[in-house]
Amino acid sequence: MIDGKILVEKLLRYAKTFLHLNPRDEIYFRNLLLREFKLDEPATNAGDLSFIDTLDVPDVLVAELESFGVENGFATAGLENLYSTYIFGLLSPLPSKVNETFMKIKEEQGIEKACEYFYNLSVKNNYVQKTAIGRNLKWVYPDGDKYLEITVNLSKPEKDNKEIAKLLTAPKKAKYPACALCKENEGFEGHATHPARENIRTISLKLGGEDWFVQYSPYAYYNEHMIAISNNHTPMHIAADTVDKIVDFVDFFPNYMIGSNAALPIIGGSILNHEHFQGGEHLMPMHKAPLKKEYTCAKYQTVKVGIVDWYNSVIRLESGDRDAIKAFATDIIKSWENYTDEKCEIYSHSGDTRHNSLSPVCRKVGDKYVIDMILRNNRTSEEYPDGIFHAHPEYHNIKKEGIGLVEAMGLFILPGRLKKQLNMIADILCGAESYDENALSDKENYLYAHRDMIKDLMSSGLAKDKEQAEKRVTDRVNAVCKNILFNTAVFKPDDNGKAGFERFLAANGIK
Repeated sequence: MIDGKILVEKLLRYAKTFLHLNPRDEIYFRNLLLREFKLDEPATNAGDLSFIDTLDVPDVLVAELESFGVENGFATAGLENLYSTYIFGLLSPLPSKVNETFMKIKEEQGIEKACEYFYNLSVKNNYVQKTAIGRNLKWVYPDGDKYLEITVNLSKPEKDNKEIAKLLTAPKKAKYPACALCKENEGFEGHATHPARENIRTISLKLGGEDWFVQYSPYAYYNEHMIAISNNHTPMHIAADTVDKIVDFVDFFPNYMIGSNAALPIIGGSILNHEHFQGGEHLMPMHKAPLKKEYTCAKYQTVKVGIVDWYNSVIRLESGDRDAIKAFATDIIKSWENYTDEKCEIYSHSGDTRHNSLSPVCRKVGDKYVIDMILRNNRTSEEYPDGIFHAHPEYHNIKKEGIGLVEAMGLFILPGRLKKQLNMIADILCGAESYDENALSDKENYLYAHRDMIKDLMSSGLAKDKEQAEKRVTDRVNAVCKNILFNTAVFKPDDNGKAGFERFLAANGIK
């Protein structure tokens, strides 16, 4: 049995060390915890608690708190996290205090220090799941003068395109909060189908003259993965005001990049029903790719423009002229929305259904703004029912889920199932497990989706050992990710695609 009185003292020490609990408030919070734990008095001797000061994450305390909650009937088995989230939210500074402290640090020490404060708090109060994130498999695939970052996601399940599309057409129901991004999640207790959010803290700011807020992603895909979210539960869209907002964001956070998903099913990320952006400290592989061709535009002579040397179709604008780069980006958004090029199989609409959109990504380099515009199209066909410019069927065994903003910039989030499956495939390749082509053709076989890939890999013969087999499997995954990005390119890297890209640029006065 866990001693609740000792647990109270552990939590208070942790809160004083990491959650900015003022010693003046210690007695008050001790009494709150005693009430929560149904205890009559505090511990008379808690022993040596100095180990708490060395904790990198609160996992030990979270586990003890959840076990204590179940033992005493305060928490339901299987939903223990709702209880621990509540207690850590109780011990965290109030949202108003977090905002006040953030702004003060920003003013006195700069934005980097303010973000450091905010991010560390989000880790220490168990909102950012640092341990779960650490379980993700990660590697870098160097590809000539470019590279991709690849992660097997073991911390958060991914949604497929059909699930995402349903969100837009789902019947309206009385639901509070309306979605997982809404401002009303701040302090929400959660339940079996909605995460607890008592420990979330956000920073309020204005973007494009509207009320927005930022928070860190609980299951970050990269360092200081920040989400900027509208206070209003309105659908995603890409328009002139999108550019206004992302430029305002990098003026406030010059240390972070920011980007928007393309706002249509298949190409628009996992959440389409609430306007939001994704950003953070991390520079993506696309950001480090140079221009492969530079152009000029008479209308915007202060803006450098070019095609990025990248796998999909990206236009880069760069300028210290804030108004000019915003206007230029807006022109491209409007032009692309209605652009059709039959030779490249690009059709902007089918009847009233729109297919063209793009992902604008903004960052600051010194005093200059850099906006990368990833051109997207979500059209489907009989041959490609999941998307002509989506991962093609031969790659679905590795990645069938949506290719959103993060993947389009070169950081692949692969499904967690691959950890076990790729290891099993390596065992087959090195002879540790027998290869049975007929067995793999059974739809009930765990490796059925990989049957063609395994057959192709086996055609080169057995690997000499497990290490070589793992390399062959990884090399194949790397090639698949690169080819998926080529699939998403609206203008392919062949003569026809290059000519098509030139036609679109020329239609916008870019020569």
